[in-house]
Amino acid sequence: MDCGQPIRFMRAAAARGAENFRFFADKAPEAGNGLSLHQDEHLNYTKRTPIGPVGVITPWNTPFMLSTWKIAPALAAGCTVVHKPAEFSPLSAMILAQISREAGLPDGVWNTVNGFGESAGKALTEHPAIRAIGFVGETVTGTLIMRQASATLKRIHVELGGKNPVIVFDDADFERALDAVVFMIYSLNGQRCTSSSRLLVQDGIAERFLAALEQRVNSIKVGHPLDPATELGPLIHPSHLEKVMSYVDAAREENTITVAGGVPVDDLGPGNYLRPTLFSNATNRMKVAREEIFGPVLTAVPFATEEEAVALANDTPYGLAGYVWTADSGRGIRMAENLETGMVWVNSENNRNLPSPFGGMKQSGIGRDGGDYSFDFYMETKNICIAHGTHKIPVLGR
Repeated sequence: MDCGQPIRFMRAAAARGAENFRFFADKAPEAGNGLSLHQDEHLNYTKRTPIGPVGVITPWNTPFMLSTWKIAPALAAGCTVVHKPAEFSPLSAMILAQISREAGLPDGVWNTVNGFGESAGKALTEHPAIRAIGFVGETVTGTLIMRQASATLKRIHVELGGKNPVIVFDDADFERALDAVVFMIYSLNGQRCTSSSRLLVQDGIAERFLAALEQRVNSIKVGHPLDPATELGPLIHPSHLEKVMSYVDAAREENTITVAGGVPVDDLGPGNYLRPTLFSNATNRMKVAREEIFGPVLTAVPFATEEEAVALANDTPYGLAGYVWTADSGRGIRMAENLETGMVWVNSENNRNLPSPFGGMKQSGIGRDGGDYSFDFYMETKNICIAHGTHKIPVLGR
């Protein structure tokens, strides 16, 4: 009801939110742990301490789960939190705040403030008492937050947009690759930062793969998000539907082929429904292949060689995630090494491992979430050096 995501995915997101809290609750006792560094005449050791009050600004695409992902490690690190959810999705954030109070969290530890970025968000990023800002959202907003936070030298972690490639080689497991390609762009209404919105498919299987993909895309069930059978729900807001449709217009102007979708659904009653969309006959220079659409829209670009696949994949201002499908293990390793992304999945969709780092390169963000990486952000690291009393101290003026 908050963001239009199908309940089949939001059930999993709720469970994932609980998993985030359990994971960081288990890690909380070791949050302050550091290193013991022994020298002959000194002992150095490090410890971590909470950075202080932090601001968390979360997006509207999976608001419940992404809020837990940021807030759980902040609390486990010993920080207090001011959370500003996206104005399009305030409901699930309030549920979380209520749950935290029912669970016994003291007043003032977890604070939720609703409002627009221009007012509530700006007040948070500029406030001198807030020592760090964790933000998930679009790149333009991320650059604005960095400027606003610079006057008070806040620590900033921004997880931003992506135009993530999924690269399918001729030798890939065809059906598994097809399943993953469909899932990673059309699940969560395509409103996912790690969605594989650029399909780079090798020439040898391109025609067959696109034909199978067209059939699957046209079979996706669009419907009300509370219907358990729904696979694709309404987009978040009329303005966002308008934005996504502008890319359909751009695709036509650039002479791509609209293989499937590209039209709103008008027989489901009120709602921002859009048929899942697939473009082919595209090049990497086209608008639909370069800009983040953030909707159920996939752009297919053919390639011939491994070297061309790497060049196409890296030819983007973004660098969040990449996906590679191949039966050649050596090629999988080479591709993972050469892709300019913070995360690479080989022969897998986005399978999340909570201790592993999550984040991007280039305009996809700064910093990492996950496990100890989260504690490094929400805590200060202090080095303590204790002398054994045996070393020679330099002497001046005696």
